[in-house]
Amino acid sequence: MPQLLFSFVLLLISSGETISGPVDANGCTGCHAVMLDGNHAMACTACHQGNASSKEKSAAHSGLIAQPAHPEAMARSCGPCHSRQVDGLRTASHLTLKNLVNLVRRAFGATADLPSMVEIPESDSPRDALALADDLLRRRCLRCHLYYQGDDYPAVTHGTGCAACHLDFQNGRLASHAFLSAPGDRQCLSCHYGNRVGFDYYGRFEHDLNVEYRTPYTTKEDHFRPFGVEYHELAADIHQQRGLVCIDCHSGRELMAAGDPGPSCAGCHDAAQLGKNLPDRVRKSASGYIFLSGTGMKEHPLPVMSDPAHSTNDDKISCQVCHAQWGFADFGKHLLRSEYEEYDHWDRLTTQESSEVTNLLENNTDFSKTEIFPTMKDKIHFGNQPGVWYKGYGMRRWETIFLEKDRENNVSVVRPLLDFTLSWQDGNGQVHFDSHPSEAGSNGLHRYTPHTTGKAGLFYRQRLENLHFTAAAEEIKKGD
Repeated sequence: MPQLLFSFVLLLISSGETISGPVDANGCTGCHAVMLDGNHAMACTACHQGNASSKEKSAAHSGLIAQPAHPEAMARSCGPCHSRQVDGLRTASHLTLKNLVNLVRRAFGATADLPSMVEIPESDSPRDALALADDLLRRRCLRCHLYYQGDDYPAVTHGTGCAACHLDFQNGRLASHAFLSAPGDRQCLSCHYGNRVGFDYYGRFEHDLNVEYRTPYTTKEDHFRPFGVEYHELAADIHQQRGLVCIDCHSGRELMAAGDPGPSCAGCHDAAQLGKNLPDRVRKSASGYIFLSGTGMKEHPLPVMSDPAHSTNDDKISCQVCHAQWGFADFGKHLLRSEYEEYDHWDRLTTQESSEVTNLLENNTDFSKTEIFPTMKDKIHFGNQPGVWYKGYGMRRWETIFLEKDRENNVSVVRPLLDFTLSWQDGNGQVHFDSHPSEAGSNGLHRYTPHTTGKAGLFYRQRLENLHFTAAAEEIKKGD
């Protein structure tokens, strides 16, 4: 791969803060005023290399590692002190994104899995649907991975590698060079936004792209769309309402290691399981159990399952089947790669969940501005390539929870994650692929865990009596 470490200029604050480590005042801090935390009170060159003794920029930056926490540099920069974490992260799905990548690639004909997103083949002129999907992944989808600083919106720009979670970015810039031992939800939401798990934890559902479906029309905030598209404010997850943050349930062992199991509802709420094993943050109390959240370890009374309904499903029904308040249901996702320089029909769809595409359309539909050639950055090697990936939806809904039963009669919540089609139009207007569908079948439904937990309510049994798409899904599985 080309050198990634020098692709970006390191974002450092210039607020006049003083450094707490033993750095030559005539060196780095003569130009870069930063505040370090106590555990990293060391010379800048310990991580960034370069020459701190020189006052001349080119000499001072000789050998500079602009992003020492980047995946390509973290072993030598972070590894000497954090070898276990770095070794675990190498194969963790948060770094490789192999689960998502292989799910999409198999939906378009792949027969073998890739070990990491960086192995996705490049394809300037796709010959088949899989090659077109690979280009989609590299240039449109993968905007939140640890090799990339994120989209150009205030709430989603983040660091790379270890810094993506452990440095604080605000309004699109690095706010502090003090490392966070425990990432906050702002760090999580810089990637887990839009209609993906994480955004729903806060009760957020992205507006449609068409200008007629979006608000606000005015705002007192600094930016109309800090996440790229405005969002509806729905019911937040009960755990979020009670003050729990993401890492209260999703530990570093889960996020920074391969194969480490995630949390389970029963692990905290089933009295029988609690009697055998107490999770890290759960304690026995005189009145039952308590959960300790946050770095301050705030105590929360922990309810245990007591309703008779919990004893009738024989562990065949996932908790969210009854307890999810709403779910993501974006049907008919259409993605078009186009090099064709015609923009008028996109004038009501300029907001595209991508700053690159939005900036291009807003510029090229304004006849007072010089037209920009349609290119899009490859999010792995960062080179611009001809063609832009446009997006549209057939329908966006949240009110219906869709369920599916598998061959073992396990019932889970599903969403139409793989319900999308791919098209490609070249610069001459010739169409090479026209709405090529994924091979996922059954409306592209895929299991997931909505983070919209709440009380089961009065009508939870009706969900079980009406398993949407179950019959169709079972027929497809029988034909596999």
